[in-house]
Amino acid sequence: STPVIVGFAVFHLLFFGWLRAWCRRDVRMLADTLDQYTRGLHHRSVLDRSASLHVQIEAFVQDVHDVLADPSRTADRRLCLDRMQILDERRPCLDSLSFDTAVNATRTMIEAYPLSGVLGTVLAIGSALQADAAPQATSSVNLVMERFGDSIWSTFAGLLSAVVLMFVSSLSEVRFAGLSESRRRVRDLAARAKRELGLSVVPQEPPAS
Repeated sequence: STPVIVGFAVFHLLFFGWLRAWCRRDVRMLADTLDQYTRGLHHRSVLDRSASLHVQIEAFVQDVHDVLADPSRTADRRLCLDRMQILDERRPCLDSLSFDTAVNATRTMIEAYPLSGVLGTVLAIGSALQADAAPQATSSVNLVMERFGDSIWSTFAGLLSAVVLMFVSSLSEVRFAGLSESRRRVRDLAARAKRELGLSVVPQEPPAS
């Protein structure tokens, strides 16, 4: 059972790497979307090129909230309303259900490794005792010790895998939580912008011919 536990742990690590790549892609997409949406606004935040994507998202969201909170910025409010299609096209990116489900499943399955090590111990000792009960068994003591040694290694592999995966999970937790929070803020922003701008901005009348 030890090679099986190690194999699953390696796959688990690779899956964490895939989740981190997924997270980076979606954060970049959110930042680019808000950059397009807020481009051209007066008093738009000027950020350093080294600013993180989460800082950029926070600044762009605050820029839009400032526009929504100031009825005198008519031109900016009309611009935000005209660009609502940009946010609507990114609706699939704002859906966090698939990502959150994958993250929660990956974290929860870490708990299976210590249990799998204990299960390997029980199976190894049980099979040794069953062989010991057979009438033709001649080296039952050696067999029990051999199976017990295998069970020790399976328990060690399960515990070590859990420790390593918990460490990797802790390093990724802030990134994953930041993506979920950014998605929530952008969804709330889009809903507020549609609600307030749709009621307050008067459509421009076509020029008289």
